[in-house]
Amino acid sequence: MTHNIYIYILIMGGISYFIRVLPMTLIRKPLKNQFLQSFLYYVPYVTLAVMTFPAILHATQSPISGALALIVGIVAAWCGAGLLPVAILCCAVVFIAELFL
Repeated sequence: MTHNIYIYILIMGGISYFIRVLPMTLIRKPLKNQFLQSFLYYVPYVTLAVMTFPAILHATQSPISGALALIVGIVAAWCGAGLLPVAILCCAVVFIAELFL
């Protein structure tokens, strides 16, 4: 049996296209269901979190330093620090944690 990469790419492209076009063709009216509206509102945030949090933990040599930086970053952002101070603080936490771990 021979494997043709172009067939795989064509099938994957068709499935990706189908997934994107199907909701546009089936849902033509505005959504009135409050639960469905709130569910769809949070989908981009959840998707970003699912992609970002594992990368934060595994970007360093030890997951412990990544977890410490994540916790410090969340606390600093919660206290109102801007993006640059939070990033610098997280980098410093990773650097210090890697020295001692």
